[in-house]
Amino acid sequence: MLSRAARPALRAVATRPAAPNAATYATLREIEGRLKSIRNIEKITNTMKIVASTKLNRAQRAMQDSRVYGATSNAVFESAETKALESDKKKLLIVCSSDKGLCGGIHSGLSRYIRRRTAEDPNVELVLIGEKVRAQLGRTNAKDIVLSFAGAGKDIPTFAEAMNIADQIILLPNEYADVEIVYNKFINATSYEPTSVEAFSEEAIAASPNFSAFEVDEELLGNLREYALANSLYHALSEGHACEISARRNAMDNASKNAGEMINKYQILFNRTRQAVITGELVEIITGATASEDM
Repeated sequence: MLSRAARPALRAVATRPAAPNAATYATLREIEGRLKSIRNIEKITNTMKIVASTKLNRAQRAMQDSRVYGATSNAVFESAETKALESDKKKLLIVCSSDKGLCGGIHSGLSRYIRRRTAEDPNVELVLIGEKVRAQLGRTNAKDIVLSFAGAGKDIPTFAEAMNIADQIILLPNEYADVEIVYNKFINATSYEPTSVEAFSEEAIAASPNFSAFEVDEELLGNLREYALANSLYHALSEGHACEISARRNAMDNASKNAGEMINKYQILFNRTRQAVITGELVEIITGATASEDM
């Protein structure tokens, strides 16, 4: 058994705090690990920025080509003075988005726009193209969603994709007073805005004041309506794709800059902490040497 005199000494040793350098070494390892992870993130964001910059030129060329399709359909309806019919029937909103993220607030901007529209006029139904906008609107407007598409916009949109989507929309059982396509309009490489374009029903086309000038048989109105819807969808999807690529490039550029700033701050902190460790060790060595000389 330990003597009574030895017990206080043992108790004092057990409660003695750890050496100050032990915590400093752990902090150094933590800072070094954080620096390594941030540098890896910076490499990823720089690579994604380069890829997005490469894709943006192709996306803009495809967008310019698709505008011909959309402008042609709109010119026909403008000449015919086509307008949406006033009716108690519901309105259909077709929202063009995509499945991919890491592109800033491009998807959430569309979702906010749709929420404002549905708050002003709740007598609407939604067709959603893209998983991102479906996930966002599914929390607030799930009861209004009648159809959704996934897988569109993995690459540059094509007219065949737009035609397939238009086929499914035409098969919806409800009749709508008005059909509107909502998409992100490309303004320049740094800005875009939610925009809508009309896609008229057969009744609205037939009731156009100047539509008789085109000499279109009534039996072909359904084909004309479906083709015009596909044209507008192709234009909207291409515009949205160009906006998405541009927004992703800008987001990755900002992320790379932020990572660079964080690396500089952590590097300074690491250097200061390491200098403090070295200074502390030098003080201990000098103190130990002095104590040895005094003995």
